[in-house]
Amino acid sequence: MAEIEYFYAAHSAFAYLGSRRLMEIAGAAGRTIRHRPYDLRRGMEGVGAVPTRQRSKAHIAYYFGREIQRWSEERRAPVIGHRPTFHDNDIGLPNCLLIAAQERGDRVDELAHALLEAHWRHDADLADRATLAKLARGVGADGEALLSAADSGPIRAIYDANTDEAIRRSVFGSPTYFVDGDMFYGQDHLEMVERALKTPYQGRWPAG
Repeated sequence: MAEIEYFYAAHSAFAYLGSRRLMEIAGAAGRTIRHRPYDLRRGMEGVGAVPTRQRSKAHIAYYFGREIQRWSEERRAPVIGHRPTFHDNDIGLPNCLLIAAQERGDRVDELAHALLEAHWRHDADLADRATLAKLARGVGADGEALLSAADSGPIRAIYDANTDEAIRRSVFGSPTYFVDGDMFYGQDHLEMVERALKTPYQGRWPAG
């Protein structure tokens, strides 16, 4: 049975916008989502992509303005009306929290959506431990245990490995999905993911 590999970062706007739709697609197909949170900033550098903050003012204005606004309406995923206040804070802890939830089998789908929504709808600081613990408890996960695990060497090693693998497989942004090795970049391709779970596309993504 095919799983959906899901490379993303806990602060990613478009991961948030596609989060509920991804879960709907996986649930309807009876498939598992394999969460692969990774260091998006290092990953983009590793594949030669231009970080968002280094792009033109026009591109940034479009990205954080019209594009997010339209997809927010399309996906019925409300967002705040500005770039999140804490968007440039460290993303390692929330990403590792999600990896810990994946490894422990502790409600990772719900937790992932909760973190993404908190950041983009409620302007939450995902680098704040108390905020993360509260969000985890809110979905019925063990917040303190997940935070403790997130700080551990084994979880950090998985985080680094996810990032290294994302670079090796030419993942150049968040979210990116793989179905049986076929890569789909961007939540605007989720309907293609849905189709690929039923009928694979011809050809194959050559990287990796």
